[in-house]
Amino acid sequence: MKKWISPALLAITFILSAVAHYANWDHTLQFILSSIAVVFVAGFLGRATESVAHYAGQRLGGFLNATFGNAAELIIAFFLVKEGLFDMVKASLTGSIIGNLLLVLGLSIFAGGLKFKVQNFNVTLAGLNGSLMIVAIIALFVPAMFFNTHSITDEDTKLLSLIVAGILIVSYMAWLSFSMITHKKYLEDVTDKKDEVLPNEHAPVWSRNRSILYLILATVMVAFVSEWLVGTLETLTERFGFSELFVGAFLVAIIGNAAEHSAAILLAMKNKMGAAVEIAVGSSLQIALFVAPVLIFASYFMGNTMDIVFTTIELVAIAVAVFIAKSITQDGATNWYEGLLLLVVYLILGVSFYLV
Repeated sequence: MKKWISPALLAITFILSAVAHYANWDHTLQFILSSIAVVFVAGFLGRATESVAHYAGQRLGGFLNATFGNAAELIIAFFLVKEGLFDMVKASLTGSIIGNLLLVLGLSIFAGGLKFKVQNFNVTLAGLNGSLMIVAIIALFVPAMFFNTHSITDEDTKLLSLIVAGILIVSYMAWLSFSMITHKKYLEDVTDKKDEVLPNEHAPVWSRNRSILYLILATVMVAFVSEWLVGTLETLTERFGFSELFVGAFLVAIIGNAAEHSAAILLAMKNKMGAAVEIAVGSSLQIALFVAPVLIFASYFMGNTMDIVFTTIELVAIAVAVFIAKSITQDGATNWYEGLLLLVVYLILGVSFYLV
């Protein structure tokens, strides 16, 4: 369970990042140190989340993994909104969605498939996840269509964005109620249910209260290192000629996804593909249906409303990721080659975004 994240390394990377920021070192060095710190802090956050999830149960545990796995991304995006870097915010949201659906899910399926010939999970849950992602695409596509065809004004676009954001949040709350309360047993994963009767050789080393304390501490640390990281991005894009789209969609997204990468892959290698899919796909759903809308409202209360209009490139990337992920997971069974296909699509998008 992320044994590579020792308290000593965590403290060293965090302190170095803090010194670099407050001593105003070179911005490139600040970015590197802050990125390393985010990876370690996010990993520690993931470890604390897994420990809390152990006491919370399978379904709630998967939700907690997805939620706190997104904490780094949400906090980074919040500071980007605060700085008014809306294009980079949307790029980072795009990167989070495609990163979870293609990179995290792809690596999980590939790694698990190398160890187990075929891995199965709840086919009904896979179908519902796919339908929810299609709803998210519709919610992103409609405002962009009306705006780009000049059917509505800028102010109307912002109003539409707030309304759509509110609808998505309500939809996500309804999904949580459906999946965790009214239809909890209906969506249980068979393999995970069988594993629950076996002795848990990977029991958490921390007590419930200590796990919660570490979860809060890690979230606070993520807030600090995220702010330091965001402060270096504008200089980084100018110095190396990177586009905001590439930085937001790939660099920031990969760094912010560090906790989910390791958690989902380790679960897949233990033949718990249902839990791995829950983290990867569940995290994408949370980004699209909750995190993005929350950022819309956050920008509104800051006095400068960010619209929900994504670029054509971003919409195509998200649609492609949803299409291939839904196609591969809809039968409730995966193998290593399907994981490789997801990674191939991610590489294609990555190269394309770099050249923009």
